[in-house]
Amino acid sequence: MSGAGAEGRRAGAEGRRAGAEASRPGVAGPRAEAGAPRSGAAGSRPHAGAFRPGAEVPQPGPEASRPESAPPRPDADNAERDELYARLRAYEGRAATAGRGKDLVNEPMIRHWCEAMGDTSPAYRGPDAVAPPTMLQAWTMGGLSGHTDGTGRSAAYDEMFALLDGAGYTSVVATDCEQEYPRPLRPGDRITFDTVIESVSPRKTTKLGTGYFVTTRTDVHADGGLAGTHRFRILKYRPAQRNKDAEPARRPRPVINRDNAGFWAGVAEHRLLIQRCTDCATLRLPWLPGCNACGGAEWDTVEAGGEGTVFSHVVMHHPSFPAFAPDGDGGPYAVALVELAEGVRIVSNVIGVPYDKVRVGMPVQLEFLVTDPDLELPVFRASEGG
Repeated sequence: MSGAGAEGRRAGAEGRRAGAEASRPGVAGPRAEAGAPRSGAAGSRPHAGAFRPGAEVPQPGPEASRPESAPPRPDADNAERDELYARLRAYEGRAATAGRGKDLVNEPMIRHWCEAMGDTSPAYRGPDAVAPPTMLQAWTMGGLSGHTDGTGRSAAYDEMFALLDGAGYTSVVATDCEQEYPRPLRPGDRITFDTVIESVSPRKTTKLGTGYFVTTRTDVHADGGLAGTHRFRILKYRPAQRNKDAEPARRPRPVINRDNAGFWAGVAEHRLLIQRCTDCATLRLPWLPGCNACGGAEWDTVEAGGEGTVFSHVVMHHPSFPAFAPDGDGGPYAVALVELAEGVRIVSNVIGVPYDKVRVGMPVQLEFLVTDPDLELPVFRASEGG
């Protein structure tokens, strides 16, 4: 099993962006709610080591993470664009929401987060514990019951979105987020937050449709001091008209960055590579920039043998996505959490059996599936008699 070079290891250690979900974007699964923290989203995964004050999660800029651009619409639309854009810009700098956390920063929530993320860093335990930096948004959330102290969206925020909806820009998709951490949060901190409409872009035309990118900025304070900043960007758009006969549906492209490039390089060679910490020998998959057991920054790789079992699975019924259905009609398909013989787990599709025949404990074997001319993915084949 070939080890990653020194440069590759240093790049992985320095990277602080999500690598978890990025190493399995070709697999269809439930999508996170916009704005909700999730493992592997850019800027929304706990760091594998101790918190470093002032650290900022590097994020792709708006242009890098937006849907692919398409040629602009004819100039006949310019008058509408300019008039609406001028009205939207008037909302820049206005308040969107404000409030305070329902609970103090506390150890039980930190423990639940770390258990869910599989992060065992000692920085988040003990008498000097800090909260994982990427829990930043979690402390501002109202939970299922919502905020009951009058916190809510401002009239300006609702007016701006009503203006977009009224002009036909009724669809929304989250594009990216950025977080900065001036100081760590500790158990006992009282959180307050305020959100402003930071910017509205000129009208953009993408493959999804034409619309406006809206960026909000949330400043999170702890006991009067700035603890973090969260920028969240969405596209409010008018869906493009689709020509169903134009081209076959394709699976989403993986996001390849310096943290997970080695994983995808291995896939291209028909090898499923697992990271191994060179300090404590803990294996990890998906790839991360640091060890979630000891915080070590150095690593090499081992190649998975390919045997595994279905640890859990779901069947996706909606929305229909023809690219994931062998018959092309977008029907149900199985998404499984596969436990490899090496002890790590990976989310992937199960092929070779009907979706309703997949079961927990089913043995599966790694394959590499060519989904279209420029995308190949690791999947797992099962047999009905297995």
